[in-house]
Amino acid sequence: MTLSHVYFSVGLAEETEVKGKLIAGYRRSEKDTGSPEVQIALSNARIRELTEHLKTHAKDHHSRRGLLLLVGKQRRLLNYLRDIDVERYRALVGKLGIRR
Repeated sequence: MTLSHVYFSVGLAEETEVKGKLIAGYRRSEKDTGSPEVQIALSNARIRELTEHLKTHAKDHHSRRGLLLLVGKQRRLLNYLRDIDVERYRALVGKLGIRR
């Protein structure tokens, strides 16, 4: 089970702690919270969470729109990472299990 799978399976009380662990698993330096890897990992966890939500609430079109926007943002971040460093891109896609 990866950190992104754990992210959406906890309650609100532990969300900050799990998010911190997720950031720690993908950051490039000690204080890194904004690198493309971290942003993609966080968005991937949120995408998984929204996907599970939509399986039970199929008519929640507001959440569906949010999911589509998030997928587009993640795609742009992945394209950016691929353009600046292909090896980091391949490692991240493999680690997160993203279909590309």
